[in-house]
Amino acid sequence: MKQKIIYECTRHNGKDVIFIRFEYNKELNKRVRELSGARWSQSQKAWYIVDNPHYRQLFGLATPLAGKDVIAHIHPTNPPAFTALIETLQLKAYSPSTLKTYRNEFAQLLYLLKATPVDDLSADRLRSYFLYCTNTLKLSENTLHSRINAVKFYFEQVLHRERFFFDIPRPKKKLSLPNVLAVSQMEKLFAQLENLKHKTMIYLAYSAGLRVSEVVNLNVKDIHSERMIINIKGAKGKKDRVVALSQGILDLLRNYYVVYKPKNWLFEGQYADEPYSTRSLQQIFHRAKNSANILQDVTFHSLRHSYATHLHEAGTDIKLIQELLGHNDLKTTLRYTHVSKRTLENIKSPFDALSLKKDSNTMG
Repeated sequence: MKQKIIYECTRHNGKDVIFIRFEYNKELNKRVRELSGARWSQSQKAWYIVDNPHYRQLFGLATPLAGKDVIAHIHPTNPPAFTALIETLQLKAYSPSTLKTYRNEFAQLLYLLKATPVDDLSADRLRSYFLYCTNTLKLSENTLHSRINAVKFYFEQVLHRERFFFDIPRPKKKLSLPNVLAVSQMEKLFAQLENLKHKTMIYLAYSAGLRVSEVVNLNVKDIHSERMIINIKGAKGKKDRVVALSQGILDLLRNYYVVYKPKNWLFEGQYADEPYSTRSLQQIFHRAKNSANILQDVTFHSLRHSYATHLHEAGTDIKLIQELLGHNDLKTTLRYTHVSKRTLENIKSPFDALSLKKDSNTMG
């Protein structure tokens, strides 16, 4: 019987990717490993690669509905709805990443509708559509949530049909715990960094629990050495926050400043008037991770996860950690208590109470 393979085009860790799903098969595993850039997602239990035209053509997938060309894929009946969605998102000052996600997910519905006006859809028809996304397209929970959010935004924020989605259930989200590095692993990773700029950026990210976008968007004036704080401006959710500046990081920043002499952006890119690329910084992290032989499926964002977890293990109050991370909901911060050793250190396994003879039969 031919092995069934499911390709899912979605976003993962902030990137457009293609998940490759199949029942375990040694030969298929070997072939996927040979694909350039193929990585295993522990949370999704599947292989994935970056979504690009080469792999789309290789796997026989349709060109993604994205960018300015998306209107060309929509029947002439529905472009006004598509434009209205984008304009409302812009007027409400949604972030570029949210605008892109909502635009692409809404376009998928419009493309499928062909000549049917989207405004004529009933709640029951939308319910059937989301069942199709679940059972036929087999979208992941995260992708399905994004698609529901985009369509919900159009009907409730553009057409002002309140409670239109009241009877449409949402998929239960997976409780995915953050991947955290041990302190010893952090030290091994840091030991791989020789370039002063690379070292300063990654040290700074861990020392203050910063997102990759927050690191590259720092200005020189955001470092307040007199008050020993870092001002984070316009972070996720357009929120400002203040985090502590480590004395060790301040010393490193001063050395960095003497060598690189940044003017506006703290970490300048190829040109002085532009910030360092987030993609380049993520690549630096992955090279260091691989050089340190760290096997866990961690990303640059794991530095932030590790910062929060290590703070909790050191006894920092969870409400303070919430403020330092800029979380609106305490539930988001409470995830770190599930991976913190602080909650496990006083637990003794019942196995240790067993009296086992240390012979060849029991201990090997």
